[in-house]
Order: sequence, then structure tokens, then C-alpha cells
Amino acid sequence: MSSVNNLNSTPLGERIHIGIFGRMGAGKSSLLNAITDQDAAIVSPLKGTTTDPVNRTMELLPLGPVVFIDTPGIDDSGELGDLRIEKAKKVLRKADIVLLVIDSVEGLHDYDTELISAFNEAGVKYIIVYNKSDLNPAQTGLNTDAEQSASAKISVSSTTGENIHQLKELIAQVSVSESEPQKLVADLLSPGDVVVLVIPIDSAAPKGRLILPQQQVARDVLDAGAISVITHPLGLTDTLKKLKDLPKLVVTDSQAFEEVSKLTPQSVSLTSFSILMARYKGVLEDAVKHVEVADTIKDGDKILVAEGCTHHRQCEDIGTVKIPNWIRQRTKTTPEFEFSSGGGFPDELSQFKLIIHCGGCMQNPREMRYRHSAARKAGVPITNYGILISHIKGILPRAIAPFAAD
Repeated sequence: MSSVNNLNSTPLGERIHIGIFGRMGAGKSSLLNAITDQDAAIVSPLKGTTTDPVNRTMELLPLGPVVFIDTPGIDDSGELGDLRIEKAKKVLRKADIVLLVIDSVEGLHDYDTELISAFNEAGVKYIIVYNKSDLNPAQTGLNTDAEQSASAKISVSSTTGENIHQLKELIAQVSVSESEPQKLVADLLSPGDVVVLVIPIDSAAPKGRLILPQQQVARDVLDAGAISVITHPLGLTDTLKKLKDLPKLVVTDSQAFEEVSKLTPQSVSLTSFSILMARYKGVLEDAVKHVEVADTIKDGDKILVAEGCTHHRQCEDIGTVKIPNWIRQRTKTTPEFEFSSGGGFPDELSQFKLIIHCGGCMQNPREMRYRHSAARKAGVPITNYGILISHIKGILPRAIAPFAAD
């Protein structure tokens, strides 16, 4: 097992998220250190050392790239403690699997059963880990009603290393999905197909590198045995002329949709990086279903524009500038826009007429599905950058045609 901290590491959105929950003093951080075989988390004999959720990325064999999220003790008290507990529970929105760490000496507590109820409500798989078995090994045989929904139980010792290897194996077994993972674009391609990626280089483009969705699509094309050709919108016509045959697919940055659609022959399939990400995260159907709500916007309606990452805003930022301007121009109205980024997705959504979300490359599929589920529960339509832009530009049917068989 090794820590991965370089620029070529697996992005968070592609890692299995493993939440570590439990009471203060149960040994959550000690367990994390034992699993990783390194001092990844600060431990102390004082309870409450972990004050906020802490991410730790690594390769967990035989599972692969994961991120552990060490959370504060669920029994933290006071106003500050309540805030920490709320942050801990928000981890459930993105956790693919959870470890509930219980002190073997103290046994199952009401706080633990409260957590189990939260796990079940969130629909997340969990493993009960009785820690400190070197102090009280008798806890291994417990089989209470509260434990019945657990995927597995195990007794370990972070101090002696007892059953730590077995715990890693359990995590891998419980985490493995029964279905094949969704592909970004590879399942649409055959070996030898040519895919043209159209990438604007403007003031918002990062210096010296491609943004994550562009990197991921290019890699997925290569994984399919296909050929990736990258060009700027202004170079698209020359690129197409120089190809022996027309490409199987053109993928563009959403904000260049209109220009690229005009330059791409109608016989060639066209979509955007943002739309591919929505498909990859399992929320494309929702985004297409709700996009026409944008045409019903009225003066004063609240619209939430949500991005999964945080970045420095440019004067022509797509989320805070271009999309609001396109909506105002299309509807001839002056709605009220609010913006969220990173992990700051609002809890209260019912105030909004529409939510417009980015592709979500920094969110894992579970978190993106949570956000869409939260919107459904609040009765608020939610769509996607690429879907909205292609709708506004009048090319939505073409942009989603490559996925007709989905």
C-alpha cells in the first residue's frame, strides 16, 4: 500500500470513498494508521483529536485507489461539536462504504445505533469494526438487532495489528460492485475509431495542462484502442480536412458547442465533455428531462449554479458569467442567481426554480446521485452545463444522439 500525492494520481472522483465513523476515543484515527501502515492521522490519548473530516488517498490492495475519510467523534458535545457532527454526517453523501469503529471495551452505544440508522437511511454499505480487541476480545461474538443490516463485522486491534489484513480484504469484498462500471466514451467506440477533442484555449484555460474531464476522455479513448486527435475550435476545419476519414465522434467544450456544431458534418456524432461526465456519473437522464424548465424562468426566480470544484473565477467564467447571460438573453428575464462550489452544495433547495450543475468531475458517482436525489426530494429540477448550453443553442437532440441506446 502506498500514498499517492503526485499530479498523475487518480482523481478523487475516481476513487472509492471509505468513511470512518464512530464515537470519540473509539480509535478511528489509530485504525486508519494501522490500515495504511503509516502515521496518516494524528492520534492522541485525548478524545476528540479529529475535529473535521480528513481525507487520505492511497492504493488499498487488492481494491485499488481509495480515499479514506476520517470523521470527528459522533458524540462530540456543544455547539462546535454539533457542527462537527453535521460535517461528519455529510460524508455519507459521498461514501461508497463505511467503517463503524466501536471500542471493544465499551461496546455498542446508543450513538452507534444512531449512526447505523443514518447508514441505512443513506443506503450505504457498512462494516462494524470492533477495535481494541487486545483489551477485550469478547466483543467478537456480539449479534445485536442493530447489527443485522451490516455487510460484515470484524474484531481488530490497531495496536497489535490483529485482523487488520482481514479487514482490508473485507473492505475490498464489500466495495466491489456487481455491475460493470460506466465508461465515459470507450463503450461507444471500436478499435481504430478516431475521436476529435475540441478544446478552447482562452483566459479560463489552465496554463500548461488540460482540465480533468479532457484528460479522462482522452484516456478513455485510448483504452478503447481508438485514436484521439486534439484541436482548438479555430483549427477544427483544417483538422477534419487532414483526416483520411471522418471521425466517429467529436467531443467539444460545452461553451464552444454552437461554433463546433456548425463546423462538424451532420453525419458525425457530436457531444461535450460535460454531457459525457453526466452520463458517466449516472445523472444524464435527469439532466435531459429537466432542461426545458430553463425556458419557463420568470423575473425573480432563483437559480442555483453549482460546481463541484473550486477555482479562481475569470471575467468570462462559464458558471458565474456565461450561463447566467445566456439564460437572461433567452428568457428576456432577470432571475436571481446563486452559486455554490466544492462541497458547499446547499441543504435547502426548495427555494430554487432550477439547479444547473457542472459535469461533476470532482464528485464521485455516489455524491452526484445524492445531489440529484436531494433535488428530487425538494421538487426542484436539476440539469447540467452541457445539456443546458446545447438546449439554448438548439442542438440538444444532436448532442445526446450518441447515447440513444443507453
